[in-house]
Amino acid sequence: AVAVLALVGAGCGDDGGPAGSTAGGQSTAPPEAEAEAVSVVATTTILGDLVRQVGGDAADVTQILQPNADAHDYEPRPRDVTETAEAELVFRSGDNLDKWIGEVVEQSGTDADVVDVSENLPIRLPGETQGAEASEFDPHWWHDPRNTETVVEEIRDALGQANPSAKSSYDARATAYLAKLKTLDGGIAGCFAEVPAAQRKLVTDHDAFGYFAGRYDITVVGAVIPSQTTQAQASAGDIAKLARVIEAEGVKAVFPESSANSKLAAAIARQTGAGAEYELYGDTLGPSGSPGATYLTMEQANADAMVKGFTGGKRSCTIPGL
Repeated sequence: AVAVLALVGAGCGDDGGPAGSTAGGQSTAPPEAEAEAVSVVATTTILGDLVRQVGGDAADVTQILQPNADAHDYEPRPRDVTETAEAELVFRSGDNLDKWIGEVVEQSGTDADVVDVSENLPIRLPGETQGAEASEFDPHWWHDPRNTETVVEEIRDALGQANPSAKSSYDARATAYLAKLKTLDGGIAGCFAEVPAAQRKLVTDHDAFGYFAGRYDITVVGAVIPSQTTQAQASAGDIAKLARVIEAEGVKAVFPESSANSKLAAAIARQTGAGAEYELYGDTLGPSGSPGATYLTMEQANADAMVKGFTGGKRSCTIPGL
């Protein structure tokens, strides 16, 4: 993977889909005054969106990963090194998700400050086990909007320090976006409050939704790939065990992910009689125009998909005000 671097207020309803807002990465935050733009590299689609929401026209953002690309097995390109060399700030997701950025930064020789946004977050461990290796940390912090609030504040502060002339703009945009995160969090909670706890049973492609499940009182029954990373492989024994658990628990839906190969999830769904028609966004945003094109719409789309899956399509989730 590194050889190439040597080259250089809401509710659930009976129908209806997600309410769209800020489509295509556009922000509804207050416009900023003219200010010089700071050059930024962000590793993932989620971070790229968050930096754009806070930075506006006063941040020139280069995003390394593109929609539906898997951060776990990304192989950096010479162009990534070149773009990082020209950056004044680098934002990384951390927790081993984008560990490849360390080699990119080293090869680039950049003087940019590297901000690991996960450093001040409460990191989830599988089964809350203590003393886990770094690779065992759950890197999917963004699936709890409270973590995203902390990250937005870190982005605001880092941008303001790097580009003081635009600090007031960053502050105003961050404040507006933080309010939307509160709306998102409360809206998702309101939707799941109307789904009986016994129906909130989650099976996904890989173990990416622990933060989401913990925040909204959802039981994680299992994952097709029983790992925090999509690079792991599921054995025949793992699949057979998961199928038995799905049948025993009466799970209604298996949720494939937008960036993963969904063949195994579909096969398990067929074997157990569960549905598999509602897709989740796990590690990446979707392309422009999709329900998961921005962080806010992605998490609303995830909540909507889960509510529909848990209830057999009888309910849905819409969140006004995003």
